[in-house]
Amino acid sequence: MHNLATIATAMVVMLHLYILYLEIFLWNTPKGRKTFNLTPEFAAASKVLAANQGLYNGFLAAGLSWGIWLGSAGYAIKIFFLGCVIVAGVFGAATSSRKILFVQAVPGVLALALVLLFGR
Repeated sequence: MHNLATIATAMVVMLHLYILYLEIFLWNTPKGRKTFNLTPEFAAASKVLAANQGLYNGFLAAGLSWGIWLGSAGYAIKIFFLGCVIVAGVFGAATSSRKILFVQAVPGVLALALVLLFGR
C-alpha cells in the first residue's frame, strides 16, 4: 500500500508539472486560452502573471518530488506539500473557478489520505 501512496503523490507531481507547462508556455496560445477560458486580450495582458503562477506550481511539484525521493524519510515533506496543494486548490476554487477544486484539491486530498494511511 505504500506504493499506492507514492503513485498518488507522483500523479499530483505530474499534474502540477502539466499546470506549470500550461501557465508558463501555453497561456497565450489557443490551447491555453481554451483551457483557462481566456480572451486573447486577457491572455496577452496576464501572461507574466500566469508564468509566475506556473512557477509556483513547479515549486509544489519539486517539493513533492523531494518527498518521494526521500522515501519514508520524506513523509512530513509530502504531508506539507500536499497540504499546500490542497490549500491552493481550495483558494483557487473560492477566488477563480470551482473547477480548480476538482482538478487540484481533490487529487491532493486523495494523495494526502493515502500518504497518511500508508506513507510510512
